[in-house]
Amino acid sequence: MSSLRQVLSKKLSKRDLALLRAGFDVVGDIAIIEVPFELKKKKKIIADALFKLVKNVNTVACKLGPHFGKFRRQKLEVLAGVKNFITTHKESGCLFRLDVEKCYFSPRLGSERLRAAKLIKPGESVFVACSGVAPFPIVFAKHSRAKRIVALELNPVAHKFALENIRLNKVQDKVKAFKGDVKKAFEIVHEKFDRLFLPAPKEGSSLLPPLLKLAKKGAFFHVYDFASEGAFSEVAERVRLACEKVKKKCEILGVVKCGQHAPRVFRVRVDARLV
Repeated sequence: MSSLRQVLSKKLSKRDLALLRAGFDVVGDIAIIEVPFELKKKKKIIADALFKLVKNVNTVACKLGPHFGKFRRQKLEVLAGVKNFITTHKESGCLFRLDVEKCYFSPRLGSERLRAAKLIKPGESVFVACSGVAPFPIVFAKHSRAKRIVALELNPVAHKFALENIRLNKVQDKVKAFKGDVKKAFEIVHEKFDRLFLPAPKEGSSLLPPLLKLAKKGAFFHVYDFASEGAFSEVAERVRLACEKVKKKCEILGVVKCGQHAPRVFRVRVDARLV
């Protein structure tokens, strides 16, 4: 398949092509692009080219800024195709219904969700904080032998889609979703778990102390964060200090790259265990 730059090579100048962000996300039948400020006047040309380039895409939308607010929403503008933000995304044999404007979802984490599922041992109880429309819990239910998986999400729209997705994927026997704040997780769930996941890089370590109330003795936990090359030890130290805040000790088992977030900045997963 031709690249976006190749398709636009006769429509944009060399200077414009150099500024073009050729990467984009496809969530279901919606392609989402970022257009630099310098190319704002060319955004329709870029969107039309992408619409023709990518098969099975019915909508091309442009990000109008980063995710914002406690519900992690994303302001988008439709530039080509159908004006629609609700879609069904297929991943690892799972289906995820969502509104791409009102719910946080990253298709780039598909491989990481499968890798994380392989960490789960047969019979474990698993808790997923900041679970969004439930991609992590549902992939875990389909690709691990976890006994029980509990998800917690603050965003009411994402929680509604999570409940729909649990039914859609027929994992009601394994996955239970709650709506609420991670800071009050134990009061909401009233349960302790063998393994915990915190896939919210921007808040990760700061949300860990209240989450540890849900951890059994010797529980494993996995905290996602952003780190530049050479600074992985710093994110591990943040996890250790977060444990100390609630008088817990942990063993850092490793820091794993999960993908690139920005130039020389990576999404990482800190694997740890209470001792």
